Amino acid sequence: MNMLGRLLKNRRSGETRAAWNRPNLHGPELLDLSSRSFYHGGTIPPEHRAKNAGGQNLSPGLAWSPPPAGTAQLLLVVEDTDVPIPKPAVHCVALIDPAVRVLAPGALAAQQPAPGVTVLRSTIGRGYQGPAPIKGHGPHHYTFQLFALATPLATTPGKTGPDKARPSALLSSIAAPVLARGRLIGAVER
Repeated sequence: MNMLGRLLKNRRSGETRAAWNRPNLHGPELLDLSSRSFYHGGTIPPEHRAKNAGGQNLSPGLAWSPPPAGTAQLLLVVEDTDVPIPKPAVHCVALIDPAVRVLAPGALAAQQPAPGVTVLRSTIGRGYQGPAPIKGHGPHHYTFQLFALATPLATTPGKTGPDKARPSALLSSIAAPVLARGRLIGAVER
């Protein structure tokens, strides 16, 4: 077992500060979010993990049920809720056209996202950043969260556009109603 992982074994950010639990991101309806690569609560396959964790850093394919009428934009947020810091680490943030219902594997790549997808800034970088938990820290849970927004994201309070805003500022700035939301959780342990 890795020494750092063992020392930090009981330190985890937890789900309480995850996007899913932010009051401004609650919605009245649920979206069914799924992946052919892993099931809810299952293990994320190696190809979807970071390169330094033996993976290919390939975003998993995702599919979801149709969002409610009036959805202007979909917001996808991927977070690691088990990092040993106060807030979850954001591994990906993307805006998706509401007409899109499926993302193929690799659709969240920073250099060449799929049509209808705009990748935004995350804690780690831009585009999908695959799981790479600390060795010996135990299982890490990666929450894929999809929010159906009634209006497109606007400039955040610091006059920063969505494409340059930090994830915490972006998520805090959402004031328009969330019409629906869905989530899918996968795990990785090293």
